[in-house]
Amino acid sequence: METITRNVSDIAAGDLQALEHLIGAPLRPSQQVIVQVVERGPSASEVLPGAGEAKLPDWCNVYEGLSDEEIDELDAALQQRLDLTRERS
Repeated sequence: METITRNVSDIAAGDLQALEHLIGAPLRPSQQVIVQVVERGPSASEVLPGAGEAKLPDWCNVYEGLSDEEIDELDAALQQRLDLTRERS
């Protein structure tokens, strides 16, 4: 791991413009820029082969094949059921 620290006031104008573009904000001369270089860790697909190909179980497709109107009717029934099970004050 390597850490590089530079005073903004010591950075050449062109380099400063590139840093400000990278950071997404203007830098003041009183600030410092600290860059740390680290080794990247393995991605999820490297750790768990096939992780990027994960498929959701069939029960996740509960609305598959239903029209928007049918989904609205189902949602209304669920909302009514939720209201019936709530304690009234």
